[in-house]
Amino acid sequence: MTGQSRKTRIGRRGLLSGALAGGVAVTAGNVLSAQEARADGCPVRRPRLHIREEWKAVPPTDPGGVKVEPFAPALVVVHHMDYPNSMDYSLEHAFQLSRDCQYDHMHNNGWNDMGQQLTISRGGFLMEGRYRSAGAIRHGEHVIGAQVANWNTASIGIENEGTYITELPPAAQWQTLVATCAWLCDRYDLSPMTAIVGHRDLNQPGTPLATECPGNALYKKLPELRANVATAMGLPVGDGSANHVTENMPSVRRDREKEHGPATGPLDPTR
Repeated sequence: MTGQSRKTRIGRRGLLSGALAGGVAVTAGNVLSAQEARADGCPVRRPRLHIREEWKAVPPTDPGGVKVEPFAPALVVVHHMDYPNSMDYSLEHAFQLSRDCQYDHMHNNGWNDMGQQLTISRGGFLMEGRYRSAGAIRHGEHVIGAQVANWNTASIGIENEGTYITELPPAAQWQTLVATCAWLCDRYDLSPMTAIVGHRDLNQPGTPLATECPGNALYKKLPELRANVATAMGLPVGDGSANHVTENMPSVRRDREKEHGPATGPLDPTR
């Protein structure tokens, strides 16, 4: 798809013309060059994706139980992991983060594999999460995860290391989040102004599945995220700049450590 046809198709989804937001600088070491991006078939420069083999993931309990669907997700869901806000920004820490998360999901939750498709460390490193996620994204397909209750068939999840109730993500993490959302929206032909949502938008206050994820501070930044992603894609910033639910929520943390809200529900086909 050419850049012009992509803009036209997204425009038909309801983007309104407007002034472009300021440009977003992305850490050069974590982003593909223009030549690499073209070779990958993606006109938007995507972040460097560290696949499961790099961080030494263990296989799923049942590899055949990981469902890959031949369609694109409709939503990109932003999470915080409700993990400590580590000051270790190294790649080694990022890899250990993924291993710890996978262990937690498989051994404490009893899932087949880790739930999210993608993970971003506080150092700005992007890692493949659930088995087969990288290949599915590359081919415009969707690995069904376990990251937002009752919406896993329709959404792809990005887990951001840290807890963002009062604090904001470090610059490197934010920059990679922008680049990752731009890559996903380009790959799946989604409008960033409507496709990028927070976990709490889908598991809303007043319901049994309510969550504060991705934290009040990060949730308030989602309009800026959508605008930055649109700009990174060369698209106008238009409607969709407001958040969907209350920006300030009381804590609804669960008893279990590292709980960031419900990740699966009765409507989800896999865990």
